[in-house]
Amino acid sequence: MPAPVADLVLTGARVIDPESGRDEVATVGVTGGTITSVDASTGPVPPARAVWDVAGLVLAPGFVDLHSHAQSLTGLRLQAMDGVTTALELEAGVLPVAAAYARAEAEGRPVNFGFSASWTDARMHVLDGVELDRDGSLDLFSAHQGKPGWRAPAADRDVARILDLLEGAVAEGALGFGVLVGYAPDSGRAEYFRLAALAARLGVPTFTHTRFISTAEPGTSLEGALEVIAAAAGTGAHMHMCHINSTSTRMIDEVADAVDVARGAGVRVSTEAYPYGAGATVIGASFLAPDVLHRMGIGPQQLTYLPTGERVADAGRLAQLRAADPGGDVVVHFLDEEDPADLAVLERSFTLADTAIATDAMPLVASGGKPLVRPGGGPVGDAWPPAPGLVTHPRSAGSYARTLRWLVRERGVLTLTEALRRSSLLPAQLLETAVPAMRRKGRVQVGADADLVVFDPATVTDRATYRQVAPSSGFRHVLVGGTPVVRDGELLTSALPGRAVRAGTR
Repeated sequence: MPAPVADLVLTGARVIDPESGRDEVATVGVTGGTITSVDASTGPVPPARAVWDVAGLVLAPGFVDLHSHAQSLTGLRLQAMDGVTTALELEAGVLPVAAAYARAEAEGRPVNFGFSASWTDARMHVLDGVELDRDGSLDLFSAHQGKPGWRAPAADRDVARILDLLEGAVAEGALGFGVLVGYAPDSGRAEYFRLAALAARLGVPTFTHTRFISTAEPGTSLEGALEVIAAAAGTGAHMHMCHINSTSTRMIDEVADAVDVARGAGVRVSTEAYPYGAGATVIGASFLAPDVLHRMGIGPQQLTYLPTGERVADAGRLAQLRAADPGGDVVVHFLDEEDPADLAVLERSFTLADTAIATDAMPLVASGGKPLVRPGGGPVGDAWPPAPGLVTHPRSAGSYARTLRWLVRERGVLTLTEALRRSSLLPAQLLETAVPAMRRKGRVQVGADADLVVFDPATVTDRATYRQVAPSSGFRHVLVGGTPVVRDGELLTSALPGRAVRAGTR
């Protein structure tokens, strides 16, 4: 009986499968969006409608980003050029979740997508009367930063309403709860604990921006991390700490030790990090207020307000910008990337075992105060290549290439195999209890989804800077469900094969 004909066969690559430990030159066959064969290269090439010679390159699972706010076509295309095949909005989340999924499916996406349920959106709705966007927009959090009530403690009846909204979102497929508690540090700790208990009951994880970023007592980064660990220990919930590099800063050693010991005791706590010494957020964030900014060990001059490109001159200017545009994007230089000592602090975020690579990718912003609209209409943010004058944090376009260049090739902090595991298999495993469909991602195995990346480990590199948006280079091919999104290093703008990832789906 003749062998079945594959849609595509890739030959000659060094195939790395982080789960099985396979690391050898092999031939990979893909049919109908699924990997149908992985064979040693010594055998004959199986019959196929197309054969790609990828000799000398690495073939690995596509990267699973747990933390992407860049949920536009161009934002996700930049991520595809960085090897991402699944980009999930889990830290902030969205409400209503069903509307966000419907909108993404109607518009089409180049990579797989999914959403958590947004605690802050629920609080804005319950405590400030903000209407939830039934069109599935993701900008409610930025648009309503200036509202007076959502950061404050909530009465028991209001907490119950907030949690009811989150529970309903899980029924709509939400991948867990996005909990930006660091933006509402005065919200009650009892509410956070109740939220964790709900997550445990529903069997979904939470994704937390911890309550504090500081090395000054009280309210240190360590205290914020310990709250997450305590909630996990006290409820049995899986609690995930977002961007442990930026929330821990110079307390990374203490935070890492606490996480390591907690895990050793069976507490379900997980972490992620991105390889940059600056963060990005909205300028109205609680921890950027002029009277508390010093607690992060920085001043206004370490903030770059993206709509104008200015370094914030002083506390007065910071207060002015926060009042005028609390949802405006800002880059926060919490470490000096030119300082070897600060880079060593950043590196230590990746020496903690099982820290996933996640980008915290941000939307594109027009510099110079220009509106995000092209002449004749339509959003600039969805043009390809990205229009001149658009800016964003470089992590939005280059986190995985930078990991492979800096942490693997240049610094040797991670091996290639370990970097690939933290970028693909590990994030898939963190989700697969609540999302069985993730058991088919992060692997190069028969039966796994054909979400694959093919790259040159000697040349792959990030090109985005704090001043210029630019896609990564060195990723030769990126396949999403077996469909090429990047081919021979070029983005295929007509390819929109991304599929929704929902809780409970198989």
